[in-house]
Amino acid sequence: MTLHPDLRLPTPDDLDRLSPEEIAAGLNGLTGTLGSRLGIELLTATRERLTARMPVEGNRQPAGRLHGGASLALAEELASVGTWLNLDVQRQVGVGVDVNGTHVRGVSGGFVTAEATLAYRGRSVMVWTVEVRDERGRTTTLARCTCNVIGHGG
Repeated sequence: MTLHPDLRLPTPDDLDRLSPEEIAAGLNGLTGTLGSRLGIELLTATRERLTARMPVEGNRQPAGRLHGGASLALAEELASVGTWLNLDVQRQVGVGVDVNGTHVRGVSGGFVTAEATLAYRGRSVMVWTVEVRDERGRTTTLARCTCNVIGHGG
């Protein structure tokens, strides 16, 4: 498995020393990734909780609302990054294997913000719950993402 050449995950010492905002800032801007194409910006990141925002503009379905697939990609992005923060990435990575969500409210403009919370941490699987909200704080999507932990050779 080839990791993104610009990926610089924080060390365990960084996770203890840096603020959640500083950790998130260091994880943004990986060119050529879906998260970058969707405009996802990590806002905070810890081992148990991450937040991010994503613009609706550029991520709409033909009816003019935020595409449900974009909301689920946002959820999986947070769950995957959160899983990686819990691993020794020299030996292991986390990969999304299941994502599902219920879209409860449409959004036609502005930004959505997502909050991912670690619901289960095992040796080979992690499960995250993700709530996506509009700019008024109203829930738009409730999602769950499962990531498998797999070994790799670096």
